[in-house]
Amino acid sequence: MSQLTLTLLRAYGKLPFRVRLASVRLMTPSFRVGAMCVVERSDGALLLVRHSYRTGWGFPGGLLKRGEEAVDAAAREALEEIGLRLDLDDNPKVVVEVRYRRVDVTYTAGLPEGTDPGEPSPRSAEILEVGWFPRDGLPELGFEAAGALVELGRANLPPGD
Repeated sequence: MSQLTLTLLRAYGKLPFRVRLASVRLMTPSFRVGAMCVVERSDGALLLVRHSYRTGWGFPGGLLKRGEEAVDAAAREALEEIGLRLDLDDNPKVVVEVRYRRVDVTYTAGLPEGTDPGEPSPRSAEILEVGWFPRDGLPELGFEAAGALVELGRANLPPGD
């Protein structure tokens, strides 16, 4: 590391926190952050939604509100979109789509004990259809949903595979 770089970094470290934060925000790319729920029924079927503004099927979810935790956003979106309260895992997977400047935090979720999975219906204008699909019979997925399933699959591989 050059002496100039080291001097600049030390000077940067002495700046007030708010100035450092503002400079980082100014010089780094912005990303949208979303949260989604991959909901699995006891028979292995996955709950998918078809959004009015996207092609393909996806999972319940959406963008975080300012100051909102990802787990809270995922739970809120599922309730708003399909009217279900879900049990979310505590080990989310993260997909970073640099090309689209998007970060998706993906939770696996199940239905609380005693909840009838039935046939959920859309509860929001942004959802056209909702349905349970067997893993070997999934419809065409949107890129966010496909990325989430790939990341979940990777997370379940034994180390070294």
